Amino acid sequence: GREGHGSLHIALSVLVLALSIGIIAGPSGTPQAGMNTPAAVALAAIEDGHIQTTPVLEPPPALILASTTPATDPVDDRSDDAPPPAAKAPSDVPEKSSEKKPPNKRNLKVRSGDTLMSIMLSAGIDRDDANNAVTALRAVYDPKDLRVGQRIHLTLSKDTGLTEMRLDPSVLRQIAVRRDNATSFRAFETERTLTRRVEFAEGVIRSSLYKAAVKKNVPLSVLGELIRIYSWDVDFQREIQSGDRFELAYERFVDEDGDIVRHGEVIFAKLNLSGDQKALYRFETGPGSPRSVDYFDELGRSAKRPLLRTPIDGARLSSRFGKRRHPVLGYTKMHRGVDFAAATGTPIYAAGDGVISYRGRKGGYGKYISIRHAGGYNTAYAHMSRFKKDITQGSRVRQGEVIGFVGSTGRSTGPHLHYEILSGGRQVNPLTVKMPSGIKLGKRQFARFQAERANIDALVADIRKETQITQR
Repeated sequence: GREGHGSLHIALSVLVLALSIGIIAGPSGTPQAGMNTPAAVALAAIEDGHIQTTPVLEPPPALILASTTPATDPVDDRSDDAPPPAAKAPSDVPEKSSEKKPPNKRNLKVRSGDTLMSIMLSAGIDRDDANNAVTALRAVYDPKDLRVGQRIHLTLSKDTGLTEMRLDPSVLRQIAVRRDNATSFRAFETERTLTRRVEFAEGVIRSSLYKAAVKKNVPLSVLGELIRIYSWDVDFQREIQSGDRFELAYERFVDEDGDIVRHGEVIFAKLNLSGDQKALYRFETGPGSPRSVDYFDELGRSAKRPLLRTPIDGARLSSRFGKRRHPVLGYTKMHRGVDFAAATGTPIYAAGDGVISYRGRKGGYGKYISIRHAGGYNTAYAHMSRFKKDITQGSRVRQGEVIGFVGSTGRSTGPHLHYEILSGGRQVNPLTVKMPSGIKLGKRQFARFQAERANIDALVADIRKETQITQR
C-alpha cells in the first residue's frame, strides 16, 4: 500500500480487525464494554500501531446475578484416595432422640351430666385406672360435689396411662390423685396460700364509666361491684358527663407463683361528678356469717337506699314523668311514671325489699306487679312479657331480685318497662323523689368506722404515690 506495507501485512491486519469486531460484538451484536477480552487487547494493540497475531486468551469472568451474592467454591484438598465426605442429613428430617416424650396434659371442663368416670373414659383412660383413681379420691373429696364449669386437669403417660388427676373445688383448696404404683393411686389435699394485694385505679371519664375503667384494666367483676354500690344514688346513664373522674381501690389475691387467683371486694371508691365528690368506704358493721359489710360515706351514712331509681340494666329512658301526648290514645295525658326502653326478655328487678301485693293483668298496664315496701312506699312494674315463675302474690322479695321480664303487653307501642314509685298512695317522680336514707352508724360503730377510714385513706395515698412514681 501507500504506507509501504506488503499485501500479506495488509491481509493479516484486515483479518485481525474483523476477528476483533466479531468478538467484541458477541452473538447478540452488542459490545461488551469494560471486559479484558482477547479482542479488546487486540483492538488496543492495533490502535497503538502494533499487530499482535497470537493474543493471550483469558478465562471469561463468572456470571454474577444482581439479587445474589457470589459464592466462593470450596477448595477440595482431599487426596485422590481419600474417602468422599459423608452426606449431610436433610434439614427437614428430625433426628431421633433417646429422651422419653413428655407426659400428655389435658384440661377438661365439666359439662351438664358429666361424672369423673365419664370424663376420664372420654379422655381415653383405662376403665380400671379410672375406677381406682375415683376410689382413692373419695378419701378427701366426694365426686358428687363436682360442679358444672369446674376444670379437671389430667396428666397422661404413654407408658403408664393416667399419672395424675387434679381439680380445684375452691380457690383455696386443691385436690390431686397421683399414681402410687402400677395399680394403685393416692389422694392429696392442699390448702393454697393466697396473698392479698390492694390495687388502685383512677381515670377520666370521656364517654362512659365502663370504657374509662376498662382502659385502666379494672376487672369486670370489680366494675360491676362499683356500679352496684353507687346504684342507689347515681344514675349512670344520665348523670355521667365527659370530664368526670373516678378513683378505685380493690383487692386482688395471688398464689405462691404470683398468679392472680381471684379479685376481692372494693375497699374504696370516689366519683367526681360535675364537681360533686362522692366517696364511699367499705366497712364491716359486725361479726356474723355471712359478714355484714356495707359502704358508707364520710359521715357514716350507708350508700344503700331502700329503693332503686332504675330497676333494670342497660335500658334507655324513653319517657319521663309528667304531661305528654299519649302514643296510643293520641291526646295529652299525665304520665305518672318513667319508661325504660329495652329488649323483650330483659330482666326486671325488685326496687327494694317488700311483699308482692299484686301480680296479674291490669287494663292498659298489661302484665303488672306491685310491691309494698316499708315506710309507706310502693313500686309498680307494667307491660311485662312474663313473670318470674316463683313470684306470686304474697311472695316476699329482696332488693335486686328478678321479678319479671320486659315486654309490650297492654297499651304499648314497643317493649319497655313502665316504672312507678308511690309514696303514701300518691305517684311521685322516681328520678327526682328524695329517697329515704339508709342506716346511719351509731356512736360506737362510727368511731370504729373513722379509724378504718383513716387506714384506707393512708393506704390509698401510698398506692397512688407509688403508681405515679412508676408511671414517670
